[in-house]
Amino acid sequence: MQIKETGIEGLKILIPDVFPDHRGWFMEVFKSNLHSEINSSLPFVQDNLSFSKKNVLRGLHFQKPPHSQAKW
Repeated sequence: MQIKETGIEGLKILIPDVFPDHRGWFMEVFKSNLHSEINSSLPFVQDNLSFSKKNVLRGLHFQKPPHSQAKW
């Protein structure tokens, strides 16, 4: 994730890393531990976004602690 200053006080541009492959792409839109310098008072933890090409089926992956993530 890149964070760019805009020249306007308090306004920043967030540029997420996009991870493409033959199925489509995936990116972490927001991750609180990476954005703490922007606003540490947000109760929101993480947001991901993916795009799948035609005929691609994606699933959720189970993760055991200490690397577990809630899936909603």
